[in-house]
Amino acid sequence: MSNALDILKERGFLAQITFEEDLYKAFDQGMVTFYTGFDPTADSLHIGHYIPIMAMSHLQRAGHKPIALMGGGTGMIGDPSGKSELRQVLTVETIDHNVECIKKQMARFLDFDQSKPNGAMIVNNADWIRSLNYMDLLRDVGHLFTVNRMLAAECYKQRMERGLTFLEFNYMIMQSYDFLQLFRNYGCILQAGGDDQWSNMLAGADLIRRKEQKDAFALTFKLLLTHEGKKMGKTEKGALWLDANRTSPYDFYQYWRNVDDADVEKCLALLTFLPMEEVRRLGALKDSAINEAKRTLAFEVTKLIHGEEEAQKAREAAEALFSGGGQASAAPTTTVTKEHLDTDKRLITLMVKAGLCKSNGDARKQIEQGAVTIGDEKVTDPNFAVSAEMLEGEGLLVRKGKKSYHRFILG
Repeated sequence: MSNALDILKERGFLAQITFEEDLYKAFDQGMVTFYTGFDPTADSLHIGHYIPIMAMSHLQRAGHKPIALMGGGTGMIGDPSGKSELRQVLTVETIDHNVECIKKQMARFLDFDQSKPNGAMIVNNADWIRSLNYMDLLRDVGHLFTVNRMLAAECYKQRMERGLTFLEFNYMIMQSYDFLQLFRNYGCILQAGGDDQWSNMLAGADLIRRKEQKDAFALTFKLLLTHEGKKMGKTEKGALWLDANRTSPYDFYQYWRNVDDADVEKCLALLTFLPMEEVRRLGALKDSAINEAKRTLAFEVTKLIHGEEEAQKAREAAEALFSGGGQASAAPTTTVTKEHLDTDKRLITLMVKAGLCKSNGDARKQIEQGAVTIGDEKVTDPNFAVSAEMLEGEGLLVRKGKKSYHRFILG
């Protein structure tokens, strides 16, 4: 069997590793317990969390033990990494609710069977952070952190220009303390996560090495970026969520069906479990043949997130609409009330309401450029008004561009 790091490297996950040669040896010698942290800032994970989750699953499949650390404690501070503004401080009740929602989502990706040596675990750092005595923390680990080194960390540089609060300044120490606790309680020797966490992760591994005189490692995964270096997973409706109530399976499927040709092979490698031989075959397809790869990518990712039945429905709905003979009912749907129409009948308002456009100005621009169609007719009037009669029966099917469909019905 290949070393687990080789599996991640072949599929394009790895960004940075500490003491790479020693970590390779650790994976060769037996089961490695590792963890990845998830701060509960919302009641759902989004596609940005999906890369670490997939990597955790690959490592577990290779025989290693994952710990999914819920940030019920650190979430009370908020991670400043990659943020230009202070995060909103959430209530304890909101944090606890979000943790429970995320726990349920994690079960789709990891095997939590505790009868297996490498059965995944969910641990909440609220168990030690919320009851932590500040003076005890300072005496235990505070003397091992230097302010100069902390201020030089990448995660703080951007915030230094706008103002870094002392609350946020503590985050690196808290995350490092998490690693120390997991090392002591579960024999966890590796923290893995997104590349924007590198500074915090180095601090945690260093704390264990200095405090316990034992090996500890950090490993980061590449962020999900397009070939142009832009973050993937942003839609006109916002983030691409893993919760069907936030992002429908159809919209989720469509996002991956429409990725750029140049990003297909990378996404297949990172976001699916397809063998690399098949990933390379699909990624090598050119011109119209690349659509086979895109359909496979969209189906496989949607299946992993929402289940095979929902993935099949999304695929059938997409193919029905794009074949030109599909029923309006196959499209994602928004219900419009008569009260709404009495207030504002404009199509541009409905397009924004449905997430087809970011703003009224954007919708107006799309119409003026001839990108909006109702049935077989292009809409040419930016002030086009929708009547209640148009929304009756199967509703009003609106298309933006070649690939975005939405149905409006009267409710």
